[in-house]
Amino acid sequence: MGEVFAGRYELVDPIGRGGVGAVWRAWDHRRRRYVAAKVLQQSDAHTLLRFVREQALRIEHPHVLAPASWAADDDKVLFTMDLVSGGSLAHVIGDYGPLPPRFVCLLLDQLLSGLSTVHAEGVVHRDIKPANILMEATGTGRPHLRLSDFGISMRKGEPRLTETNYVVGTPGYFAPEQMMGAEPDFPADLFAVGLVALYLLQGQKPDSQALIEYFAAHGTPGAPQGVPEPLWQVLAGLLQPDPHARFRTATGARKALAEAVEMLPEPSADDEPVEVFDQIGPLPAGFGPEGPRAPQTPGGPEGPVSGPQTPVQAVGGISLPHPSPQPPQQPQGAGQQPYAPYPAMSETGSFHLAPPPQQSAPVPQAAQGAQPQPSPYADGTPPDFAQAATTSVPYGAAPPTRAYTAQHPLAPGTTAPPVPAPQPAPVKRPGPPPKVAIPVLLVALICFAVGIWALTQT
Repeated sequence: MGEVFAGRYELVDPIGRGGVGAVWRAWDHRRRRYVAAKVLQQSDAHTLLRFVREQALRIEHPHVLAPASWAADDDKVLFTMDLVSGGSLAHVIGDYGPLPPRFVCLLLDQLLSGLSTVHAEGVVHRDIKPANILMEATGTGRPHLRLSDFGISMRKGEPRLTETNYVVGTPGYFAPEQMMGAEPDFPADLFAVGLVALYLLQGQKPDSQALIEYFAAHGTPGAPQGVPEPLWQVLAGLLQPDPHARFRTATGARKALAEAVEMLPEPSADDEPVEVFDQIGPLPAGFGPEGPRAPQTPGGPEGPVSGPQTPVQAVGGISLPHPSPQPPQQPQGAGQQPYAPYPAMSETGSFHLAPPPQQSAPVPQAAQGAQPQPSPYADGTPPDFAQAATTSVPYGAAPPTRAYTAQHPLAPGTTAPPVPAPQPAPVKRPGPPPKVAIPVLLVALICFAVGIWALTQT
């Protein structure tokens, strides 16, 4: 069984690692489902503030993987998200290399759809890259991506957690204005989306610095090899070095992408379908699809039952055990001990000890040679007392019983001395005792006499 965090989340196995924490597959005991739990590894104030910002983000969109809940336990904190098992876009490229243009357009449309909702909440992601775009394990069906990892995202207008000249993000996916220390804005995310699209079409990470220099020196270049011209026109609008010449919103870029898809050639029947595999793997021992398995106990419904079983029979509504079969009795020889079954183990693990052997009492010599006594009955058959007639005794005819009190053994015929009656306890009179009341009365009389004398003097 795994570690239970805050009495709710049971950590199962690690499935990834981020910049500030490890990602675990965990079982949510309250909602009865598996989730992805990001556990904070560092506890300094700067990292904790970023953690609080990320867990406070609540965005509901099918292509956004935002935190759903959080918990704290002692010096650890975590937040949970939906469990996405298909890996990231980096796994897909590692399996297939460059992807077909129509497949890339479908992924870009989903990414821009989720990003438009993020921007509508006033949030700049600031770290869009293939490793942060996760895939559901859909097999050869329609792909489904989720934009994740909002660890360094921020709302427009919020104070920055870094110095002005310090750039936060992943090298190779920075927009030119980010490198210059400009305030985070939505077009910077769109520049990263264009670099992700080139990565999917070419199967390798593009050289963003060389691309920016070429744009600045020669303008928009021609379409790279393997990229259709209509699709390249959309990507060029995302990769402009000048943020004012770039697409300003994800919704505008998505509309241009939809127009470009209509001009793309239809896929041929020889194209290999892209399959998104399950990258997490099976659950470890002790866990199943319905959560942690109960430990198997001997004799329980899921565990093997060891030891002999005693059948029972019902007698009058009460279950009684059948007597255990005994082996056939063998004739005993001289000095041979009678058969005794081997003591069986009890339910608590102890053994039931057999009772000590009973020794037969010695037979007196006189009894051994005694002759059988004749029957006291005339015909040798005892009478049947159940059939004997009974007679009634009239009331008062029975002899009186003796007194209950026994007589003294040294004086036969004498009766027991009478028991004295209990004396009533003396009644205590109310008031103080005499040794206190008399002095008080004397003082009162003196005061009364003084008062009379004082009145006669006036």
